[in-house]
Amino acid sequence: MTTLTRQDLNFGQVVADVLSEFLEVAVHLILYVREVYPIGIFQKRKKYNVPVQMSCHPELNQYIQDTLHCVKPLLEKNDVEKVVVVILDKEFPPPNSLLSHVEQLLRAFILKISVCDAVLDNNPPGCTFTVLVHTREAATRNMEKIQVIKDFPWILADEQDVHMHDPRLIPLKTMTSDILKMQLYVEERAHKGT
Repeated sequence: MTTLTRQDLNFGQVVADVLSEFLEVAVHLILYVREVYPIGIFQKRKKYNVPVQMSCHPELNQYIQDTLHCVKPLLEKNDVEKVVVVILDKEFPPPNSLLSHVEQLLRAFILKISVCDAVLDNNPPGCTFTVLVHTREAATRNMEKIQVIKDFPWILADEQDVHMHDPRLIPLKTMTSDILKMQLYVEERAHKGT
């Protein structure tokens, strides 16, 4: 049996694979915990040895997979500053955003997402979501060159969709390792629409 060393692997690709898989689970779990969609479209699965809820809705799953497929090349090049899941209220977009190594460290993030609803205000009815990818400036200039999926274009977000006026910041989890730094936090609008 051959043992692979760090030099044998494309380290950026390995990290991008692990992070993409984690982000997929995290997005599904955020949508479930925050009740953006009916709980009936979610099924219990296990990831990182933790029970999680994953959507079984084909179109929603395809959107999440396409988004992360487009993010992966940026992760490989270390061009992503942060990935944000924004819960959109019909009247006041965006009311809160949950922000977005190895299984044991990522497991703690998944567990924290599972229980974060206890410290958050309820979402108003009729919420949707979008995923914002904050990139380094150099990556933004090259976005058209790395269009991974033809019918899934990169769109620059409007300033009003990116920044919330006077949000309440709720830190949930921080992780620092030799290869990865991650923070999970919520920016929540002080007064959500009803």
